[in-house]
Amino acid sequence: MPTEYSPSSSGRSSRRGGRRPNRSNSETVRLDAPEAKKKSLVAKILGFFSPEKKTSAASDPQSGASRDRERSPRPDRSERSGRPTGLRKPESVEVTSARLYVGNLSFDATESDLSELFSGVGLVQNVEVVMNRHTNRSKGFAFVQMQSMDEAKRAVAELHDKDYMSRKLVVSGAKAVEERRSERTRPPEE
Repeated sequence: MPTEYSPSSSGRSSRRGGRRPNRSNSETVRLDAPEAKKKSLVAKILGFFSPEKKTSAASDPQSGASRDRERSPRPDRSERSGRPTGLRKPESVEVTSARLYVGNLSFDATESDLSELFSGVGLVQNVEVVMNRHTNRSKGFAFVQMQSMDEAKRAVAELHDKDYMSRKLVVSGAKAVEERRSERTRPPEE
């Protein structure tokens, strides 16, 4: 059944302030076009998720857009940036101090666990597991301060790629503060 549209009069109801439709007006228009039918919210949602092909503005003859112009699919993120998404391969940093980076760490590993693991190689001064300050959960990496640089090099040689809590550890030298700051300010290489 076609819907009817009739413009309302400019008169207002004295009590509610709303407009009343003027049915006696001769300007009543019938809207039979499918564009004028309103879809319910549920119909819009189902239409969005349905596998039907939708007509685009490029294929609409009334829109003025050329038909032969087709959009190519958006390139994958890894194609745009030139590097794969997901986990990146950690770079090995030369040991220049007694401070070590320990990556690919189990989220259940604690500072005492790491202290015990690294004390098998040499004397451990300090262990710091980096935590997320909102969730108070480990971020999956830590820093270990060994007693000397020789012990740090030995720890890298013995513990790098070792299975620990069902994960392969990444143990390398920690970057110096100046080196990390310069990496943040350096423009990305292409």
